[in-house]
Amino acid sequence: MTRLTADDFDPEVLKLFDGYVHGQLSRRDFLARAGRYAVGGTTAATLLAQLSPSFAAPLVAPKDPRLKTSYQEFPSPQGYGKLRGYLVMPANAQRKPPAILVVHENRGLNPHIEDIARRVALEGYIAFAPDALFPLGGYPGDEDSARALFAKLDQAKTRADFVAAVQALEKLPQASGKVGVVGFCFGGGIANYLATQLPELAAAVPFYGAQPPAAEVAKIRTPLMIHDAGKDERILAGWPAYEEALKENKVPYQHFTYPGVEHGFNNDTTPRYDEAAAKLAWGRTMGFFKEKLA
Repeated sequence: MTRLTADDFDPEVLKLFDGYVHGQLSRRDFLARAGRYAVGGTTAATLLAQLSPSFAAPLVAPKDPRLKTSYQEFPSPQGYGKLRGYLVMPANAQRKPPAILVVHENRGLNPHIEDIARRVALEGYIAFAPDALFPLGGYPGDEDSARALFAKLDQAKTRADFVAAVQALEKLPQASGKVGVVGFCFGGGIANYLATQLPELAAAVPFYGAQPPAAEVAKIRTPLMIHDAGKDERILAGWPAYEEALKENKVPYQHFTYPGVEHGFNNDTTPRYDEAAAKLAWGRTMGFFKEKLA
């Protein structure tokens, strides 16, 4: 079966889907508006199903013998009180590895993000992927329910939970004490946010994430590597002000825009995935972590 790509969809459908994914459109609104682009026997519901994630083929198997996986809880006094996430360690580390916080999109800790954590751990790091939905029962098993649940979070407490996650990794006995963060979409915004809150953070890599307020950029001491999609008008609209603030405050950063690709291009469970851009961004990210977390 041929894998669908973003090129198989009308650009307007992709814009509608982005609005749906980020809470700007309801499911009903998406179906109503996408219907005009459904041709050849395809329905709006079919378009939505085709664009939605499929978790059938993770890149790294959950029981890969090279890794040790578990679910761990840590205290978060300023957040919801306790956070829970997926902890992945190299099975045969010869030294204490640095740790990398992996921050999910706006659906909680789904199978794709667990797969990303395993990929990170195979690079020689301890990876921890918290589930922001844990206080509300955890990732519910499907994306629509997860999005609806996500909207009910107290975002101030959620951000505090991610701060607590970094602090837990800094103290983790099996780790070296150095911590980096990589995040996607919502998680990219969290990666930017954590850089404003934790000057000791060794490296931050936001993928197509919302930028922090310009006034907060002066607090950043963390080196940044920022990945954006060339067709991501929503996120790119905030880039000029962010870049100006980064330069004004002499924050070390690298910014890469990948031409012709959609928001979410790294997520290989959806048609918005772009293999060439994702591989290039991943290689750059791992090289950045190798340099900054050494």
